[in-house]
Amino acid sequence: MVRFFALLTDLISFSLQQWLQIAHGFLDRAQFPNCIGALDGKHIRVKKAPNSGSRFYNYKQYFSVVLLALVYTNYRFAIVDIGAYGSSADARIFRASRMSRWLERNQLDIPQPAPLPGSAGPPAPFVIVGDEGFALSPHLMCPFPRRGLEDKKRNFNYRLSRARRFVECAFGILSSKWCVFLSAIQLAPENVNTVIKACVVLHNFIRMYEATQDEDALAFPAPDQGEPSQLGRAGSAGLRVRELFCDFFASPAGSFPFPSQQASRGEN
Repeated sequence: MVRFFALLTDLISFSLQQWLQIAHGFLDRAQFPNCIGALDGKHIRVKKAPNSGSRFYNYKQYFSVVLLALVYTNYRFAIVDIGAYGSSADARIFRASRMSRWLERNQLDIPQPAPLPGSAGPPAPFVIVGDEGFALSPHLMCPFPRRGLEDKKRNFNYRLSRARRFVECAFGILSSKWCVFLSAIQLAPENVNTVIKACVVLHNFIRMYEATQDEDALAFPAPDQGEPSQLGRAGSAGLRVRELFCDFFASPAGSFPFPSQQASRGEN
């Protein structure tokens, strides 16, 4: 099966200024600095392809192909990888993608590490954010394991989830707009990829020219809650970067109240 990979909208030129504008959007709307995108995979339900065995059968117990997408804060898709087998984990799909190779080889013209706002600490790299289904690395931030977390790590997970919501909402908008996603797509795998590609492009067009208020999109629930992690240990470089963000969010310069704290302040 042939996977489809595409760069969408204005990021095709990989302008340094465009990345900085995207990072400003994540800082302004999610209070997550030095972030250039939210990454996740969505399972698109399909009919079982002939002679495909269990390759399309996912952990949710239906047949699917995966739409792996990098999204920014206007809910538009920046980079997509379409057509991986549903049985593949998000982390494995990402590792095999050109997006991952370009990040590792610094071929996307991403800005050099920069100090976090108001911080005197060391410069932090520009990163994308994902859920626990991905592997932590210097350019991909994932949450801490959820059990027995101290407050500082819980705060990091909360801040990361605020940034991740944009890809979850983008998937929700996509599914609600195009009813082809409401049931299994009854086409051959190569045609399924074409349908998904067309819907993604139309989604971006509508978000660019006809979208309603962005805040309305936050009402959409997350369609996928992540998949069981199938990862080994995180590399030491990724751990150091995550600790850098974690310490910043716990500092006065990077603090942001939890919802319960905001509510209590509003009552006083």
